Amino acid sequence: MTGTRASVDGAAPYLRAEGLTKAYGATVALAHVTLDVAAGEVHALLGENGAGKSTLVKILSGIVTPDRGTLEVAGRPFTPGNLLGARAAGVSTAFQELSLLPNLSVATNLMLPHLLKGVGGIASARRNEQAASALLQEFGIDTVDPRSLIADLSLAEKQRVEIVRALGHRPKLLVLDEPTAALAEPGWLFEIVERLTAQGVGILYISHRLAEVRRLCRRGTVLRNGRSIATVDLTGTPDSEIFRMMVGTSQDEATHAVPKRRETTPRLSVRGLSGRGVHQVSFEVGEGEIVGVAALEGQGQRPLFRMLAGLEPISAGAVSIDGKTADLRSVATALKSGIGFLPEERKTEGIFLGLKTASNVSLPILERVRRGGLISRRMEAEAVAAVGLQVDLPKRYQGMRISALSGGNQQKALLARVLVSGARNLVLFDPTRGVDVGTKQVIYGAIRDFVARGGSALVYSTELAELVHLAHRCLVVYGGRIAGELAGPALTEDRLVSLATGHGDLAA
Repeated sequence: MTGTRASVDGAAPYLRAEGLTKAYGATVALAHVTLDVAAGEVHALLGENGAGKSTLVKILSGIVTPDRGTLEVAGRPFTPGNLLGARAAGVSTAFQELSLLPNLSVATNLMLPHLLKGVGGIASARRNEQAASALLQEFGIDTVDPRSLIADLSLAEKQRVEIVRALGHRPKLLVLDEPTAALAEPGWLFEIVERLTAQGVGILYISHRLAEVRRLCRRGTVLRNGRSIATVDLTGTPDSEIFRMMVGTSQDEATHAVPKRRETTPRLSVRGLSGRGVHQVSFEVGEGEIVGVAALEGQGQRPLFRMLAGLEPISAGAVSIDGKTADLRSVATALKSGIGFLPEERKTEGIFLGLKTASNVSLPILERVRRGGLISRRMEAEAVAAVGLQVDLPKRYQGMRISALSGGNQQKALLARVLVSGARNLVLFDPTRGVDVGTKQVIYGAIRDFVARGGSALVYSTELAELVHLAHRCLVVYGGRIAGELAGPALTEDRLVSLATGHGDLAA
């Protein structure tokens, strides 16, 4: 373990934070947090959801002003006041909850707030698209059209554009908040990180994926309950010690062993399903079974899941549930058929930020908790409390606006909504994206309990290790088709990668 002022190879800290404190009324978000990041260092910020990481990111980005404490950048006081002030001081952030404007083009998002002007001082679409195209090519994502609307991009493409926008400000300190949460292929980002650190850029790296943290970072600062517990040398600190500092008790990151697959009655049956990006896909998910789906970015997994959820049109094929043809014309008809869907984008596709947590969870059961045309708050509270126990969502959160909850608790609420619906088939798209190890364990447990009671679950994840430990068997999607299926001892990360990259099962 090292002191919080330790530098890398003697390099002076580029960022120094001392005693940062921020409270919202009686809620203390940060309490005397201290850390430093050296020039050319990738420094990890570790902690559970709700530990204070987001508040610290907002302070560094100029969005939030601390109540107490000091910040220095390059040896000078750092009091940005707003996002533009932070950028002017050399600090740029790629946010986990994407800050892109969905109704504007990629080019406009990348060039704001300094749009290039043309004749008469009016913003020139051509000049901005050319500049944006050069920026995208510089950072290796020239497949994204700068004229495209942000709303039309996949989540992974949005994540990349968010990161490139932060890079476009040429920062000396880059804050990356869960940058690979939506990326099935993080190698793109790792190469950029190596290039930047070689140029002396300091990077504060926030991720729940400890394997990639160890790959990129030598030091990390652990937050718990708003306090900086320690700054550690990651090369000499075992996972168990990091988890202990994060949660206060010893915790094993590995999931429980998956029970052996048993022959079960097919519950969800897909035959020859075709549509946008999906070609003749067939598979079954049995009663009491968890079937994983692995795929690299853009291989058809997203439209496949959205078809099953009633969000994408189906051009051919059939889906049946318990032997009956499923009506997948809409989310409502899919739910009525027995499919409960958890979407990939929590903020834009899942929760209603202006509503209370209880109202978000109870949406599928409004008819059940209504009396005389009005919602019975007592019945709603009882139903939400019951399902809240299944996902470890404290009862005290029911009356809070869901926007006030941490990302992990928002995800629990979203899963609770799927569970309370009564659906017997879960279709979950990356259900643990961007949540901490403790919340992951809760979600794994809820899925396992659900199938143990006779349900079925189809789960896509960008984390192959998660699929290996969670799923009874795993389908691999490549080019919009099922490229293979792995189960038992054959279900390994290496074999998933070989199938997901279109090379066949090279490890077989």
